[in-house]
This record gives sequence, C-alpha cells and structure tokens, in this order.
Amino acid sequence: MRAPVRFLFSYNGNVPNARAYDVSYCDSDGITHSVEVVASSLYEAAAMALHRFQQATLATAEPGPASRLTVTVKGPAERHQLTVARLQAWLESAGKSPNEQNAKEPFARAAREVMPTVKPRPTN
Repeated sequence: MRAPVRFLFSYNGNVPNARAYDVSYCDSDGITHSVEVVASSLYEAAAMALHRFQQATLATAEPGPASRLTVTVKGPAERHQLTVARLQAWLESAGKSPNEQNAKEPFARAAREVMPTVKPRPTN
C-alpha cells in the first residue's frame, strides 16, 4: 500500500474521507496530462491537480478557465468533468458550514498561485 500523498497546501493531519483521484486535461496540442492526488472531494482533487500541473515542466500549455478537467475516483471508479471556471467559482463561494469554509481555504490559497483570477473570500 502506498503512503498518502501530502501537499504543502493540504491539511496538517489525515484528510477526512480521503480518496485517490486521477485528474487529467487535454492541452491545446492535443496532449493529455494526468496526475494522481489524494483528496476528500472532487473540487479539492481538481485544485490540487491544477497546482501540480502548474509545477510540471513537461506541459506545453497550462489549463485555462475553459479547460475541461476529467476527475476519476479510483476504486471503485467514478469519473466527473468540470471546467476550471466552475472550480474557480467553487473556490470563491462560501462554504456550507464554517468547517467546510476552513477546509476549502488551503485549496483556494494554492489556486490563487496558479490562477490569479481566483479572488480571496471576504472575511466577516
């Protein structure tokens, strides 16, 4: 069994309800890029993957707001697609609870490094 993947912007402890995800996108040259991440939701997996894609040196074009991310949940397999713009909207939205908002913040912070258009959530 593999050790859990940890990211600098992820939780300090174990990710609750963590699952392994494969996240991929097809660049403007028709090349599909894919990474594996461990996250507790589809959107967290997408945010982590964007950060990893930005760090990759082999990608010829980073995903933009209209790029379609394919998110596959590993074992039992599930597949979802969302646009980067939809991920951006989720990152900028309020959480359904204070716990959800606190859990979302590290991913929003990391996404702002990759997508400067992601706006910080105003604090009350």
